[in-house]
Amino acid sequence: MSKGKSGSYRSAISGRYVTTAHGRRSPGTTVREASGKSGSTGGSYRSAISGRFVTSAHGKRSPSTTTREK
Repeated sequence: MSKGKSGSYRSAISGRYVTTAHGRRSPGTTVREASGKSGSTGGSYRSAISGRFVTSAHGKRSPSTTTREK
């Protein structure tokens, strides 16, 4: 899956883009990225479960359920 497609899913475990079917089957370990998103989040961490930003400490403690936004 290429970056920038509408409704792309990214694995919180590997950080790689995954298929839409896999993203829907695994909502606890994937993050859906909105299309047309611009700008940088400055290396923040986002929870794959809630979709919310979390602290760096939490992101480092939970690498399989958080993804680092660049």
